[in-house]
Amino acid sequence: MQVLVIGYVWPEPNSSAAGSRMMQLLQSFYNQAWHITFASPAQLSDHMADLSLLNIQQDQIELNSDTFDHYIADKKPDIVIFDRFMMEEQFGWRVEKFSPESLRVLNTEDLHSLRQARHNALKAQREFQLTDLYSEQGIREIAAIHRCDLTLMISEFETQLLKDKFHVPETHLMHLPFMLDTPTEVEELVAFDQRQHFISIGNFRHAPNWDAVLQLKTEIWPKIRQRLPHAELHIYGAYPPPKATQLHNPKQGFHIKGWAEDAKKVMANARICLAPLRFGAGIKGKLVEAMEVGTPSITTPTGAESMHGEWPWNGIITDDMDEFIQAAVSLYEDQQSWQLMQKNGLQILQARYQASEWESKLINRLTRQIQLKNPLRQQHFLGLMLRHHSLKSTQYMSQWIELKNKQE
Repeated sequence: MQVLVIGYVWPEPNSSAAGSRMMQLLQSFYNQAWHITFASPAQLSDHMADLSLLNIQQDQIELNSDTFDHYIADKKPDIVIFDRFMMEEQFGWRVEKFSPESLRVLNTEDLHSLRQARHNALKAQREFQLTDLYSEQGIREIAAIHRCDLTLMISEFETQLLKDKFHVPETHLMHLPFMLDTPTEVEELVAFDQRQHFISIGNFRHAPNWDAVLQLKTEIWPKIRQRLPHAELHIYGAYPPPKATQLHNPKQGFHIKGWAEDAKKVMANARICLAPLRFGAGIKGKLVEAMEVGTPSITTPTGAESMHGEWPWNGIITDDMDEFIQAAVSLYEDQQSWQLMQKNGLQILQARYQASEWESKLINRLTRQIQLKNPLRQQHFLGLMLRHHSLKSTQYMSQWIELKNKQE
């Protein structure tokens, strides 16, 4: 099987949950001995994964260039995976035209338009409404989902939203959470009395993470520190801007640490993870990592959305600021409750994120989707219509940019 992944960026598993998710997909294909190519128009980065370890071919591709037409026509992959809807917009029509038999798969990471809509509602100081998704980005993203043969959704909530509200057929969606090799025993984890301090972690370029840092700085940490004067808050994340490093204040126990070479190691030595996320989408890599290393977390309903199902959370979920602060202080000092939360985390991982279970589901679904590709395309009239109209406009815009670039 030949798989081509078209990446919005090169995978950085130590910088973002999206990077970790991509590496899980690539590992699954590698385990099948499939031939994998990762191509991206993005510049190489310092923190990108070494894809050669999985025998993955790396290709640089261009936006708005007919060089991709020759590239995809020569390659003719069995599966093309667009990493985020922007890549489907850029390259989807070219794949359909020059390699029409390729299965077109969209990997969303999360619904970008849902995250943006929730952010806009927060800024307007009102509750999120479904009509907030009727934005330009929402229309573009959901159109891309309809155009693809299959879309991988990391969140159950978002999968159901697409089916119920946006009429995406179940045949074109797959709920696929993180695929993890999970610990099975508490004894494998760092004990309560060997840990200290609080941690918050997340890529600073991701708007929900930056908002959470500001909440911690102004509203939450001063009150926790007042009650736990010897505790510190360590904030990690890739790409901290100057406005973030300026918040560093050791006297207040507020430490901006920046990029962590080993995120799980720093998480494993912290006693509590704080994630006061007021908006966002998908499922949260930082909170999964907290479970993996046995660190209880205090978060919001948005933070825990679609993450634990019927299982009790590995900490506290609350939108109330005073409850958030009280839970952080109590759990930091209560070893018995802390150990119970640690066990809850392992339960969630084993019930919902086992790589051995989800990897086989993914491979089986892709294989079946290839077999049923043509009848499913014909049955999905909305997808046919959107490919006809949307791809024509995308194609002509791209070709106009290409011609303009050549003239310059």
